[in-house]
Amino acid sequence: MLAIRNPRENQLLAALPDAEWGRWQPQLEPVDLPLGQVLYESGSVLSHVYFPTTAIISLLYVLEDGASAEIAVVGNEGIVGVSLFMGGESTPSRAVVQSAGQGYRLKAEAIKEEFNRAPVLHLLLRYTQALITQMAQTAVCNRHHSLGQQLCRWLLLSMDRLQGNELVMTQELIANMLGVRREGVTEGALKLQRAGIIRYARGRITVLDRTGLEARSCECYAVVKKEYDRLLPPGLAA
Repeated sequence: MLAIRNPRENQLLAALPDAEWGRWQPQLEPVDLPLGQVLYESGSVLSHVYFPTTAIISLLYVLEDGASAEIAVVGNEGIVGVSLFMGGESTPSRAVVQSAGQGYRLKAEAIKEEFNRAPVLHLLLRYTQALITQMAQTAVCNRHHSLGQQLCRWLLLSMDRLQGNELVMTQELIANMLGVRREGVTEGALKLQRAGIIRYARGRITVLDRTGLEARSCECYAVVKKEYDRLLPPGLAA
């Protein structure tokens, strides 16, 4: 059984005007999101959109040979399944739970109906623009910046979507998200640990020095955060 949570722990839901919230609330279904659960596969028809509250969802691009790399992360600031209200029934990416937790889902028919209402349309379009910025910056980062910088960016984006400073994640899963070898992640994590920036033990990463983590990241994290802060209501991506 799911513990009773407040759907408005998701910041997009919290930003809805009262009239829209009154229509949405009865239709929101609480869901458990265990680590590794696939919400949808590349090319599949989407039946729901998801609003994480305590979980983090990775959006992965999957190649024909099965190799994959993360293109964006979504947590309590956003929505998973934007293609539903952008004119498509399916998506080229895979959505998988990166950090276990909970959330809410809304049927496809309901979100498409609501998208035709102006206040919701504007809010969701601004979020989609911020998400597109994250995807584009991730692609540039993966091509031009070091693995150490990519790891710092990834940790910062993940921490922004958690309530604490601890992430449950194995090095193998991080390597899959970044599209790199596990040995590279191990080396990068050890460097951060020796510098006193993180503590890593038994699949748990604790950020001890966020300022130090930001200093070791590339410009990509700041670009993405600035875009979320610019496009979304104050505090939505904090």
